[in-house]
Amino acid sequence: MTAFTESATTTQGDTLPLGGLLALAFAGFITILTEAMPAGLLPQMGEGLGVSPALVGQLVTLYALGSLLAAIPLTLWTRGWRRRPLLLVAIGGFALVNSVTAFSSHYGLILVARFFAGVFAGLLWALLAGYASRMVAPHLQGRAIAVAMLGAPLALSLGVPAGTLLGTVVGWRLSFAIMTGLTLVLLIWARWQLPDFAGQATGKRLGLRQVLTLPGIRPVLWVTFTYVLAHNILYTYIAPLLVPAGLAADIDRVLLVFGVAALLSIWLTGVLIDRWLRKLVLISCALFGLIALALAFWITSPSVIYLAVALWGLAFGGLPALLQTALAKAAGDSADAAQSMLVTVWNLGIAGGGLVGGLLLQGWGVIAFPWAVVALMALALCKRP
Repeated sequence: MTAFTESATTTQGDTLPLGGLLALAFAGFITILTEAMPAGLLPQMGEGLGVSPALVGQLVTLYALGSLLAAIPLTLWTRGWRRRPLLLVAIGGFALVNSVTAFSSHYGLILVARFFAGVFAGLLWALLAGYASRMVAPHLQGRAIAVAMLGAPLALSLGVPAGTLLGTVVGWRLSFAIMTGLTLVLLIWARWQLPDFAGQATGKRLGLRQVLTLPGIRPVLWVTFTYVLAHNILYTYIAPLLVPAGLAADIDRVLLVFGVAALLSIWLTGVLIDRWLRKLVLISCALFGLIALALAFWITSPSVIYLAVALWGLAFGGLPALLQTALAKAAGDSADAAQSMLVTVWNLGIAGGGLVGGLLLQGWGVIAFPWAVVALMALALCKRP
């Protein structure tokens, strides 16, 4: 990481700077919560804005579109900026867009705010892994990234249900205002705990195509796309997937099992990632494929469903940290640019999972889901990082 040594020597050592890494994790938590809250508050937001739940759903779509379109160009444009001010701009953007959502009664304005929320999210996710890795010595980079990535699974497993409950109790506008308050607290925390780093010197910046051709980059992006596509085929359509086993009414319990297993996976990943990075990626892909194979043969068994979901959470929970660590190590000084590609590919996988899953459900029913996952995991293992 030769271009980024200016401030690193003051923070690197044999211990993790938990204050700063947890600030990064909280930034990820805010990002995911901002993205997902409208999905849990569709009726309330629709009534408050005078639009249908389907139009409220487009608030999530515009967010994803902002991330998809902005992550790569915005990251490339800001490569020369000092890192802490840039990160604070990305975090501060969430205070702005959530304030607009909380206080505006104009649906169109909120749509615009949600698009820019996605823009800020694309930039933030492109920065997090590189920032975490530069705060520690090389032999701790994987563990640091795993801690910085804690916010996403915590938001999905605990934050989104809590945010939905909060919106039901105090109203959706106050919920977004509380999000603004939390973001302002995070700004102070990040400014206090995070070291600053220089941007990348002009002469050391690689073009996007050059970054893409660095050894190891394309395999990581390929595994990212195939895995996230497979994951979202199942996760997006988890409700119909549970019907053959008679578990449709237990979806909250099933998702809780997934969330707890994912948190365990993150802990295990944090312990082992710096020693077993490649092995853990292989194990995750192989385990997910075997889980899908079990679902293909025993999709009507409630006990198999619960066991498969628990193992699925164990396979998936640590995956973001694994892939981002592998990409950061492969990209070196161009880590932020490479991470922006991962953000884009990840969002393509999410969108593709919804589309492909819908086509499979309509054409062959839920029995097609496990076989699609098996095929995608076989493709992932063909070009592993």
